[in-house]
Amino acid sequence: MVRDTHGNTAQVAPWGGRWMQLAIGIVCMSMIANLQYGWTLFVEPIDDKHGWGRTAIQVAFTIFIVTETWLVPVEGWFVDKFGPRIVVLVGGALCALSWALNAVADSLTLLYLAAVIGGIGAGGVYGTCVGNALKWFPDRRGLAAGLTAAGFGAGSALTVVPIATMIETSGFENTFMTFGLGQGMVILVLAWFMADPPKHGYGQARNGSAPQRRQYTPQEMLRTPVFWIMYGMFTMVAAGGLMVTAQLGPIATDMGLIDAPVSILGLTLPALTFALSIDRVMNGITRPFFGWVSDHIGRENTMFIAFTIEAVGVMALSAYGADPVAFVILTGLVFFAWGEIFSLFPACCGDTFGSRFAATNAGLLYTAKGVAALLVPVGNLMVEATGSWQTVFYSVAIVNALAAFLALFVLKPLRARYVAAAASAAPRLTTRLAD
Repeated sequence: MVRDTHGNTAQVAPWGGRWMQLAIGIVCMSMIANLQYGWTLFVEPIDDKHGWGRTAIQVAFTIFIVTETWLVPVEGWFVDKFGPRIVVLVGGALCALSWALNAVADSLTLLYLAAVIGGIGAGGVYGTCVGNALKWFPDRRGLAAGLTAAGFGAGSALTVVPIATMIETSGFENTFMTFGLGQGMVILVLAWFMADPPKHGYGQARNGSAPQRRQYTPQEMLRTPVFWIMYGMFTMVAAGGLMVTAQLGPIATDMGLIDAPVSILGLTLPALTFALSIDRVMNGITRPFFGWVSDHIGRENTMFIAFTIEAVGVMALSAYGADPVAFVILTGLVFFAWGEIFSLFPACCGDTFGSRFAATNAGLLYTAKGVAALLVPVGNLMVEATGSWQTVFYSVAIVNALAAFLALFVLKPLRARYVAAAASAAPRLTTRLAD
């Protein structure tokens, strides 16, 4: 804190400004990505040593997802109340502790406890980094949220091979301990440089103005129909995407494609391996890309385009997915049109309800992912009832088409009214406070 020429207290922007804050958030997100995306590499080694069974071991993953998702609003409240630094510090420490416990876990109880601790820590880092990006970039929320979410979506890409290699050479216990402590240490160091934006100076719109507007509290947001429209759409699209992405292995198995060789651009891999590799890349690229697009053509217009592509891609996968090359290309298209929800919806939330409580509000919206995860088993029930994946594909396509319609013809006009009302309410609030 310093004083200006008039003797008033003014905030000083942290070193590197808001772009450095964004970079810190991206790196921190990359450091927690392996807690979710790297887990699959450890399942077989854990089972080989302890013989607990895949199903029992994977319960730990479910526990991690639930705690990582559903506690984000609470962690977001702490960010809005006390700032990002303390939450990320605690989150980084918990993430490191989680993998350290995995390294020494000699019972399922301890493995599940580690999952709870890791979920709380990862949720704290995730919610803080996304919320901080929304606050620092009110003029580029789509791009900022997309780049931050891309750190989580593709952050494990560079460490997949090193982790797999260390598991083979040094054992999964040493790998858990080494990468857990290393990733946690990076977060702990970077957390000290995180900061809230100054109250003035980072609120400019794209035309350079800085209009005052109403800032919705979480309680006020939850009472608005526009929030629940967004929540429903988020749940619908997330559930549809998870039904396909979570079942990609079984889909490939039933289509007889797991070991089918696929050659694209001189690279030859088994179809499923190729598809999973494309998943990581597309899951990262789509978030900043569609976020950037939405900054220029609007959130709802971008949602309409992305959700329509998703619906078409899933239908094409249903019709042509039995061909190995088509399977790889079309799954890449499906992932590309799905992962953007983790940038578009937080940006849309910040646009609508303001920056003041952005971390809490975006965290509440993010719980839609948890609801969607609970709907994923419906896909398995459909397959058991029909003996085919076609019903799942058709259902996912219909859900995405409905979400595209809602984006353009329900959410867009409704949200426009709320944004206009928030802007008009701000001068009245300012006048009352001055009086």
